[in-house]
Amino acid sequence: MEPDTQTYTRAMIPLAPRTLDRREGPYGEVVLRERGRHFEIIANGCFLMDTSDGRSERLLIDAALGALPAGRRGPSVLIGGLGVGFSLVRAAEEERWGRIVVVEREQAIVDWHRRGPLDRISGAALTDPRTQVLHTDLVAHLRTATERYDALCLDIDNGPDWTVTDDNGSLYSPTGLAHCHDRLTPGGVLAVWSAQPSPAFEQALRNAGFTGVRTEEVAVARGVPDVVHLASRGA
Repeated sequence: MEPDTQTYTRAMIPLAPRTLDRREGPYGEVVLRERGRHFEIIANGCFLMDTSDGRSERLLIDAALGALPAGRRGPSVLIGGLGVGFSLVRAAEEERWGRIVVVEREQAIVDWHRRGPLDRISGAALTDPRTQVLHTDLVAHLRTATERYDALCLDIDNGPDWTVTDDNGSLYSPTGLAHCHDRLTPGGVLAVWSAQPSPAFEQALRNAGFTGVRTEEVAVARGVPDVVHLASRGA
């Protein structure tokens, strides 16, 4: 039987996104869109992330936990960027994590998770007694905080080589990496999500005094793989 050409053609046409909310904040515009059964977050006109595939966001958490020294009990983790919630949900699913701190500077994104459509993804994780959400800028928090964490899991913009706002670029600078180093406990792990591999960033991590620098990849349907850069603070 010949296929229904009209039906086949319609199936090949990507669904048009529907804007659910649009906010103008101190760092520019952020937009939440729905495309079919998935959500997308757009910042300053640049696609940040969607809910179609969270493997690399989950790897960010799993790889950091796996890289910690054996026997560390109830390690604390700071997640930089709430995003669509996949990293937070993964951390809350893992009983071995102790305190889970999420730093998110966009109030709109926090609202979408607490009282909006993204609640169906992160609702249980946000009510986990280990979870705390800080509405603040990650760069400023790393610079001014005194608390140390066993793991820093950072998913900011599209990675070290592709930032959406200029201020975030300082996170990956020598000064920013020094602040990350200072916020880790001895033997603590820095995990950084990126939309593409970055040998230059690997070298920057070594220059900042990190050890055990390596990169784990997650293949995507098209283009270069998503990656998680991993590095440790010496014991």
